[in-house]
Amino acid sequence: MGKTKIQEVVNALERFAPLPLQEGFDNAGLQVGLTETQEVSGALLCLDVTEAVVDEAVALKCNLIVSHHPLIFHALKRISGENDVQRAVCKAIKNDITVVSMHTNMDNAPGGVNYKIAEKMELEGLTPFGPQKSAQRPASPGSTTADGESETVVGASGIVGMFKEPMSAQSFIKMLKSTFDVDCVMANQPLRRPIVKVAVCGGAGAFLLDDAIRAGADAFVTGEMHYHDYFGHDQEIQIAVIGHYQSEQYTNEVFRDIIESNFPDVKCFLSQANTNPIVYL
Repeated sequence: MGKTKIQEVVNALERFAPLPLQEGFDNAGLQVGLTETQEVSGALLCLDVTEAVVDEAVALKCNLIVSHHPLIFHALKRISGENDVQRAVCKAIKNDITVVSMHTNMDNAPGGVNYKIAEKMELEGLTPFGPQKSAQRPASPGSTTADGESETVVGASGIVGMFKEPMSAQSFIKMLKSTFDVDCVMANQPLRRPIVKVAVCGGAGAFLLDDAIRAGADAFVTGEMHYHDYFGHDQEIQIAVIGHYQSEQYTNEVFRDIIESNFPDVKCFLSQANTNPIVYL
């Protein structure tokens, strides 16, 4: 039996989080390289692709990088090495490394980014909330779909879960700082009632605040919100903003689980590069 091809890994990732689940502004999927003929020598899993991450892949002899954030988000009119993105693209091509990104499709997918965040928080009884998208994907082995060839997957922008035991606002914030290695949490006035039901959206989730309130959440955890979004919600819901990078840092574990469950022969490495551009002083 031959070794796993890069295309097979890409297919497994896209079956878990079909590309049609991504938002219209996004550029998920193949970023750099060839997939059909190359065998996987190793997969480096990360949040962002930088020159340092490509160097890490080279050092680990990985010819596949799977990232959450797309390396190429905006169209490139030239590749001359004049910025970080261009230099990372050049280095990936030079070293015959394929780069694939699973972004908002993985945010929206069942079992994706938000579910990993909830797992780290030990939330239970997870249910989706917010805008939904649906997509077709190849049927799972043993599936009983009508045509036996495809099935519908429905994704949502956020999820809601419950704590097993109520938690005070102070304990809640302390837990977030410890679990996500956060130097500070941006929050509104501490809630004076216990927190049980929590809404989650990794990354920039300000657009889901009203949906979280309608879902009856006691708290809303996300990575980014604007100044004016905090107004008018004191004692209505506990807002807890932990940082974009911090909220999505465990996404590489989702990639690892997908790849290792489908291809035990593929060596997966979680990137050790901290690509967070924000420094807390």
